[in-house]
Parts: sequence; structure tokens; C-alpha cells
Amino acid sequence: MPSLPPAIVPLLSPFASLFDVRTWRKAQILLTGVILAPGRRTVSTALYVPGLQDRGDFALFHHVLSRVSWSSLAVSRVLPGQLVRQLVPTGPLRLAIDETLERRWGERIEALGVYRDPVRSSHGHFVKAKGLRRVSLMLLAEVSWARRVWALPFLTVPAPSRRYHETRGRRHKTITDWARRMPCLLRRWLPDRELVVVGDRTYATLRLLAACQGMEPPITFPTRLRLDAVLHDPPPPRRPGPLGRPRVVGARQPSLQAVPSDPATVWTALAQRWPDGTRRHLQAATGTALRIRPGPAHRLPALAAPARPERAPGPPGPALHRPRLEPHGHPHRVPAALAGGGRVPGGPHPPGCRNPAPVVGSRHRPHHPGPAGPLGWLILVAHHRHRARSLRPRQAAWHAKTVPTFADVLAGVRHVLWMQALPFFMSPTTPDIRKRPQPPPTPLLAALMLRRLAQTPTPSF
Repeated sequence: MPSLPPAIVPLLSPFASLFDVRTWRKAQILLTGVILAPGRRTVSTALYVPGLQDRGDFALFHHVLSRVSWSSLAVSRVLPGQLVRQLVPTGPLRLAIDETLERRWGERIEALGVYRDPVRSSHGHFVKAKGLRRVSLMLLAEVSWARRVWALPFLTVPAPSRRYHETRGRRHKTITDWARRMPCLLRRWLPDRELVVVGDRTYATLRLLAACQGMEPPITFPTRLRLDAVLHDPPPPRRPGPLGRPRVVGARQPSLQAVPSDPATVWTALAQRWPDGTRRHLQAATGTALRIRPGPAHRLPALAAPARPERAPGPPGPALHRPRLEPHGHPHRVPAALAGGGRVPGGPHPPGCRNPAPVVGSRHRPHHPGPAGPLGWLILVAHHRHRARSLRPRQAAWHAKTVPTFADVLAGVRHVLWMQALPFFMSPTTPDIRKRPQPPPTPLLAALMLRRLAQTPTPSF
């Protein structure tokens, strides 16, 4: 079976102490099979590619994800430490939080539900899909040799539907309830780093933002605001004499819909680099306000920053970008944090299992690297290999690439694993040519067969 090359072992050794000896040996086999497997990545496929389809104890590999007790939260704690140390050693850490849908089907899959498909849906076409919904926290790391910002997931929390909790008699937790715990964990793991977490309008809840504001040091959380959001000035200083409790907020500010058309609005020119590498010139209007909400977190200082493309001097037109909300932030950091949104590379996922996550004891809710966990680790492997040997993009007559993509990263790691399992050599200088024995090795035949089955269309009856 393919073994891990010596260049990859140091990047995987920090996780060895989180497993026992037998589980760690099985986890390495599954990781090798997942990287080499084409098409769907399941436990069976991960065993078939290395040539272990004849093992009678195949059920023990399923137990790694369903029965063996190992802390997936501890795995999620080690992974961001490596990512930060290698990719973002200094400066503020930019992160993104978003929910994702892992498309799965089957009657015995736990926490299975029907949700909106964010990839296939649009404003005029609504698509539902069956699967597992998760909330992912990703590190936005700028990879120098790729010349782009990649979103590398390292912490994922399952977020089942309301029906799932009601049928089991549990209190339902929304997406923002699960998301509120994730920055708290990250602040505990990285107490000395400045954190900037970016989210869409789903996470523009005052309870989540107030939790980030109440940490020490606070976490900056840029997110989108509604154009009809109610904003107020800070309360005026209390004068001596009047009775009653002091005012909570001041006068109400004009609606954000009126800001772009107001001639008195002051616009600031900004130049931001987009994820595709291009630089765009924007104009932003910033200001501070207070949002109120009944309850403990009734006041939240906010920074609203409507943005628009740069234009010639004259009366400003309508804003093309929704305003941002950022507690304890700087005006120029809001567009910078949101314009640098990362791209999640598509690659191998962990082998599928009926349970939604590895077991973390009997009473703890699982937090684990999730369906895209190995993506960040593969970027680390490519970054480590790039120091010794430059990673070149694969060229084709119909697709001329100038920088490596994640497909090139995956192909490079697979090449290293195959060379370790099937050591091919150049032709010797002697005239005697030694051919490899026939038939070809079992792992190579398994990979070719799975690749052909993945490309063969399913017949319809």
C-alpha cells in the first residue's frame, strides 16, 4: 500500500498524539486513500485505491469515523496553529465564516435534512438539496506562489434543522447560535493575535456581534447591514437635574438609502485588490452609529460604510454595495477585509460515514475540520514542497495557466504519493533494460478502474 513520503511525515506528526497507535495507523491509510481516490471519497474507495480491498477487517476503518473516541476538536485546534505559523506568521488574521451544504442521501444518515442549495440557487431559481448543513470557519491566507487568497477551513460545526431537534426533544439552535461559539474558541486558542472575521448578512445579528465585542481583546466582525436598518447617534451627556434613567441612544440618523443621494456625503477613494488579482478603485462613505436591541446587548457601536465604484466628480449615484457593520473597527479596514474574500479550493473530502462527525465522547457536540478539512493540510504540503521545488501549473493548449491552482496542488501531492508507492526510475545507462513485472501493481489498477467507472454514464431504464 502507499506509505507517506518522508517530506510529508513532519507535517502530519503533530496530529499523532491525538490518536492511539492503532487508530493513527488507520487514519493515515484513510488519508492516503482519500487523496489518491478519484470521484466520490468514501471509506470503501479509500481502501480500494491502496489495494486493501481484500482485508477482512475493513469494518475497523469505518469505526475510525463512527465508534472510536478521539477528539475532533483537538484536531481542529492543531490545524489552525500550523496554518498560521506557515502562512500568516505576523499581522492580523482574516477569517471567513459561512454555512455549507454537504450533499448526502440515505435513510440511515444522522442529522440529514433538506436545505436550500447555495450553489445551484439564484434569485429567480430556488433549488433544494438533501444533505448535512455545517457552519465553517476558514482562514483567509494569501498564498504567495498562487497569487491569490484561499479560504482554508479548519473548524466546522454541524447545524441540523429545526425538525431534527424537535423530533428528538432538543432545543433548536440556529446557525448564528452555533457560529457564536466558534470565534470564542478561536480567541481562546489565539489570545495574542488580532482577529477579523467576515460574514454575510446571515450573521448580522446583534447577539453574535455583541459576543465578539465583549471578548478581550475584541474581535472585529465586518458584515452586511440592511439598507433600512435603524441607526442612532450616541446618547448626549446627561445634565444634572432631570429624573429618570439616562438615555440609551441619541437622535435617529437618516436611513442608509439616503446616504448615496445626499450631496453632503463625503466619499473617500480606496484601491482594493479583488480575489481574481485585479485592482479596483472604490469610493466609500463611513460613519459611526448605534444599533439597539432589547436584552443584555441593547447597544452596539457600529461602523456603516456604503461603497460604490469610483466615478467622476459630481453628485453621487446609488451605492452598488450594501453597507457594512463592524464593531470596534477602522473605516478603511472594512472594504479591505471584505474585498479580500477567499476562494475555497475544491478537492478531496474526508471519507463519508453515516454519522455526521467523528465521536467526541458521549455528551459533547462534535467540532471537527469538516468536509473540507484536508484542504488546508494539502496547501501546507504544497507550501512546504514549494520551498525546495517550485510548483508549476499544468499547461494545455486550450487552457494556459500562469499560476498554480488547487488542481495542481492535488496533482503534485498525488505524484509524490505514487512515486513513494510505485518507485519508477529513469532508463539505466547499461544496455540491459529491466522491465517491471506484469501485471501492473494493484493500487494503480484500482485507481484506473475507479477513474473509468466515474466517467461512465449511468444507464437509465
